[in-house]
Amino acid sequence: MNRTRPRRRLLGSLAAAAVLTAGLLGTTTATAPPASAAACTGTSGVTVVVDFTALGGSIQTGCAPGDPTSGLAALTGAGFTYAFHPRFPGMVCRINALPNPCNGAPATAYWSYWHAAHGGPWNYSTLGAGSYDPAPGDVEGWAFGAGSQPGITAP
Repeated sequence: MNRTRPRRRLLGSLAAAAVLTAGLLGTTTATAPPASAAACTGTSGVTVVVDFTALGGSIQTGCAPGDPTSGLAALTGAGFTYAFHPRFPGMVCRINALPNPCNGAPATAYWSYWHAAHGGPWNYSTLGAGSYDPAPGDVEGWAFGAGSQPGITAP
């Protein structure tokens, strides 16, 4: 009797379940090109600005090289991690594990999502980051608070 096949089938089923669970929980495991800790130049990628100042941090900028397919892909491509709110799938609750724990947003504060052209004004996104497709050369912004824009001009 060959005992290897049932084990392989079980391991394959467990691996598939783990991938499905990770997708549903919003963990990011996708491999992205290496990010830059500065704004992109020209149309070499999508610049991402994350404002952590309301959480005691600083404003960080990264470059998601190429043409990310969504705002979430740009966020991870620029070197940031995110997690969805456990009760509101699709709503970003944490960026780089902040706030910790997830605050139950949007009761008092949440991660607001913005778009801009280089050097232009911020525009509040009318689409979620999973649905929005930024073009190379665009600037994406995230700020934690009561819906205020990132604290710097779009680089």
